[in-house]
Amino acid sequence: MTLTRTLLCVIGLVATTSALAQSAGDRTVLETEQVFANFLDANSAVDTIDSGLLDTVVGGDRGAWQQRRESAVSQLTASLKNLKTAKLTPADMRVVQHMAATFDELSDPGASMRPAYQCADAAKPQSDVDILQATIYSCFDQVGNRLDFAGERITRSGALQRLQEIEDPARRKALFFALAPLWEAVNGKDEATSPYRRMIAMAASAFRSKPSPLSEAAQALGTDVPRLEAWLVELLEAWRQANQGGAPIEPWDYRHDLARASRELNRSMSLDVASQLNERFFADLGADPKKLGVLFDIKPRPGKAPIAYSDTVRIGRLLDGRWRPAVSRISANYEHGGLYTLNELTHETGHAVHYIAVRARPAYFWGDTLFIEAFADVPSWSVFEPAWQQKYLGRSVSRADGLRELYSLVMLDVAWGLFEIRMLRAPATDPNVLWTAITSRYLGIVAHPELSWWAVRGQLGSNPGYMINYAIGAIITADVRQRTRATIGPFDAGNARWYPWLSGNLLRFGGELDTSELLRRFLGRPLTADALVQEIASITPPRK
Repeated sequence: MTLTRTLLCVIGLVATTSALAQSAGDRTVLETEQVFANFLDANSAVDTIDSGLLDTVVGGDRGAWQQRRESAVSQLTASLKNLKTAKLTPADMRVVQHMAATFDELSDPGASMRPAYQCADAAKPQSDVDILQATIYSCFDQVGNRLDFAGERITRSGALQRLQEIEDPARRKALFFALAPLWEAVNGKDEATSPYRRMIAMAASAFRSKPSPLSEAAQALGTDVPRLEAWLVELLEAWRQANQGGAPIEPWDYRHDLARASRELNRSMSLDVASQLNERFFADLGADPKKLGVLFDIKPRPGKAPIAYSDTVRIGRLLDGRWRPAVSRISANYEHGGLYTLNELTHETGHAVHYIAVRARPAYFWGDTLFIEAFADVPSWSVFEPAWQQKYLGRSVSRADGLRELYSLVMLDVAWGLFEIRMLRAPATDPNVLWTAITSRYLGIVAHPELSWWAVRGQLGSNPGYMINYAIGAIITADVRQRTRATIGPFDAGNARWYPWLSGNLLRFGGELDTSELLRRFLGRPLTADALVQEIASITPPRK
């Protein structure tokens, strides 16, 4: 929602908050919610300072914010415990349950103060699955951000982009194997005692007594994990059919052979140019990052998180009867510009403007992860469309070439999502054999079960099951894009109605509505995979 509409939102929120206060059976719920909002602000501030982006947030240093965080944690722990047994209305009980779930996820008392884990320790025995996951995650910084290629240090993200660009097959293969130290740090030599294989067995066991990202995604959509799996197979089968007749592709050639768009469009697109194009596009969508106060921290530096992400510096909330918008930040380690980088940067900016658009009460500021990930791709997919390319680059490729590159990357996410469903269902499975079976059948990639080349996504080792949010999220993305175009017109080259309309009809709710209900209201029907399947089917066979 644009800042020019803030006054209208404030008026509505004052009325909403008043109604909530009048209907609350227990004033303690509202009092607890204010403490919860303070906790979210303090948590965001501490994480922002720890990221290295800022030394202080709104005049407070880390010590001051950490004190506020600890105070809020103490108060919330007691209050939520009491409220869980209190007699509450169904509406108040849902508020309490939502706060408790978010609090449990964010309130690890040592999370911000943990010593740095060492990747080398991932190979050592470990009985705590959370520590093993954090140790594997450290490999993506300590190894993945320090890869050696022909005497040059490069990052994992940079290597994946260069695999699209390098024309010499031998050099491309050498770059692919420059990633081997990372995947070997994660999965060793694929022995049964490798870090990943130990971790996935422990995670599968833990998920028998607590929700997994898979079950949470299924619940958000009002379905079950087998249905999610069936959707993923449907998408992969559509991709296989669309690319029938093509010769098998070596894994080091997959990104290159399907990235014709990037190679034709990346000329003279430095990181600074890509960043400027991203900001210009969002401004044309009515979501100018500068006016919204989005903070960008996208160049490599020591100590940064090894994967790209977006988060809040503070949440949006009602204070003294006035709405105070969220402040968002983006962290990444980009070395170069290009369509690949721009697609990811636009995705993260989609998160940032989403957070700013939320106008929910504090308990519902954070919505469902599946929907959050899916929405971020609504704008990011546009960079592969000819209309976007022609306006912002002055040149374009065919829509088939653009979509082929886009969906080649989406299908990797879908393949990883299917991989995680099956690994968590049967954790003794050899991950290399499973990944080879999926990618050779559906993506046409030559079988290499001796290689753990699947292990280049940080989420696989640090948050098992999380890839379902990207995989199933693609279905949501395609459906939301289709509905948006049908209602307000094309937006790939900008449309000033885009952010106000989506803010008012989709983003403002945060977690107030279940995702299945949110999408049903927005789409006018239940979610289906039809829009994405049709888009994939529209791709003509690749040129020989």
